[in-house]
Amino acid sequence: MTRIRLTLQDVVIRNRVVSLSTYLLISVSLITGCDLPGKPAEADRPVAGDEVKDFNALYSIRCAGCHGGDGKLGPAPPLNDPLFLTIVPDAELLLVISEGRAVTAGQRSPMPAFARANGGPLTDEQVKVLAEGIKQRWGGAASPTAPPYFSPAGTNDGKKDKGIAVFASACANCHGMEGEGAEMDGVIRRKINDLAFLALTSNKELRRIVITGRPDLGMPAYDGAHGRPADFRPLTSEQIQDLVVLLDSWRQGRKAGTE
Repeated sequence: MTRIRLTLQDVVIRNRVVSLSTYLLISVSLITGCDLPGKPAEADRPVAGDEVKDFNALYSIRCAGCHGGDGKLGPAPPLNDPLFLTIVPDAELLLVISEGRAVTAGQRSPMPAFARANGGPLTDEQVKVLAEGIKQRWGGAASPTAPPYFSPAGTNDGKKDKGIAVFASACANCHGMEGEGAEMDGVIRRKINDLAFLALTSNKELRRIVITGRPDLGMPAYDGAHGRPADFRPLTSEQIQDLVVLLDSWRQGRKAGTE
């Protein structure tokens, strides 16, 4: 067996070579900007919840579950609706996101308050990002004759007996004469005289649905531009409120045509 003998000089030379190699590796890394093994990329660093200011991130976490990933086809009314975004005031949209839907007179809503001041998880700045982002993402041109989002005299005025007549002409074809639903393909569909549904839908939200419809589900808007007979006349603000009062009476368990 051949023995390899290292002199002290050999060891010193080898150590110098190793040191020089390490020095060159570090120098190249610094010059090229490459991260050392194990160093996390800046984009992968965790971000505190308060620092999230991206609309997409906030919407997907806080809103998509109810309003749909693209602002439609969720259990809640769509936000991806240019007509709604045209008629809802900026201040009202901000208020609803901040405070949720109020619980009044038996009306409840799954819409929670998101502002931290109201027990929610978001800062005021994040609430503003959502409110502004919704209109920027999905807002667009809509009918200039759209009725106001709120009834001129409030949200509870209107005449139930007039609402019955309006419902018969504008709604009964799909929802049945008393909101019991219409038979389609042997199945009762589109029932709205349902206390569970009405208990979770405030009068403001009912008014909004009557005005905008549910375009993502094929429900036409107040003007009948799509899905209505050619001779259909757009509903007035007063007729819309008469419908809301009628639906409110169903919420309280009263049948159409009775007091």
